[in-house]
Amino acid sequence: MRLGILTAPFPETPLAQVAEWANSVGFEALEIACWPRATGPTRRYAGTSHIDVASLSASEGKEIVAALAEKNQTISALGYYPNPLHPDAAHRQAVIEHLKKVIVAAGRMGVPLVNTFCGGDASKHVDANWEEALKVWPDIVAHARDNGVRLAFENCPMIFSYDEWPGGHNIAYSPYVWRRILEAWDGYVGMNYDPSHLVWQMIDQGRFIREFGPHMLHVHAKDLMIDRDGLYERGIMSAGMGWQVPRMPGLGEVDWGATFSALYRAGYDGPVIIEHEDRKFEGADELVKRGFLLARDVLRPFVK
Repeated sequence: MRLGILTAPFPETPLAQVAEWANSVGFEALEIACWPRATGPTRRYAGTSHIDVASLSASEGKEIVAALAEKNQTISALGYYPNPLHPDAAHRQAVIEHLKKVIVAAGRMGVPLVNTFCGGDASKHVDANWEEALKVWPDIVAHARDNGVRLAFENCPMIFSYDEWPGGHNIAYSPYVWRRILEAWDGYVGMNYDPSHLVWQMIDQGRFIREFGPHMLHVHAKDLMIDRDGLYERGIMSAGMGWQVPRMPGLGEVDWGATFSALYRAGYDGPVIIEHEDRKFEGADELVKRGFLLARDVLRPFVK
C-alpha cells in the first residue's frame, strides 16, 4: 500500500508544489484532481484542475509523470467526480465529454485508473437510475477500455443537501447496486472504496469488504462523525443532512484497525488516498496541511 492525498483541497497551488510538500512529509502518492478549467461556482470540494486534460499532449503527460517521480510521488489515479446521469441533458453531455478527456489524459500518462461517480438523478428511484446507467455507461466504459484505463466509482450516495434529495446524485453506494455494476462491467469498472460512507448507511464494513474487496481498485481514507444531537433532531430519514459530519481519519466513527485488517485479508495492496472534507481544517493551506498530517499519523501504522 502507498499512503497519499487527493490534491483537490489545494486549488490555487501548482501541482509541483503540492508534490514537493507531499514528499517532504512522507506521502508517496497523489490522486490528481482534474475538473475542467473554468470560472464560476463549483460544488464544495470540487473544481480543482491540477492538470488541464483538455489540452494535454502525450509528451506533456509523460513530463508530469517524470516530474512527480523526481519528488517520489506516484499517481494513484486521475480524479473527476461529476454526475454523468444528471437529468439536464446539456449538463450531462458536458460532464461526460470532460470525463472522456480525463480518460484520454490518463491513457497518455500511463495512469491506469480514473476515479469518478456513476451518477444519479435525485428525483428517480435507484432502479430507474440503473436503467439510465445502462444506456449511458457502456460507451464511456468502452472509451476507457480503448485507452487502456479502468474506472473506479466511489461508493458515495451524494445526499448532503436539499438539491440532492431524496435520491442522491450517485447510485453506486450499496451492495444492491454494486452487484449490478460488477455483473455489467467487471474488469473495466471497480470500486474507489470510502469507508466513511458505510457508517451513516449502517452497512457492515467487514462484510462489505469481504464481498467487494477483490473489486476495490482504490481506497479513500475519510472519516465520519455522527452529530448525535443532529441525529436526534432530524432522524435517520434525513439521510445524514444535519447529523453526518465528514472528518479527517481518527476523528470519527470508522474503526481503522478493523478496516485495514479486512482490506489486508481481502488482498488489497493498492493506494490509500486521504480525502480531505473536514471543515475544521480548511480556510488556509496551512490548516489543510495540518489536517492531512493528522490523518497521516493516524493511518501510517496500518499502511505497510
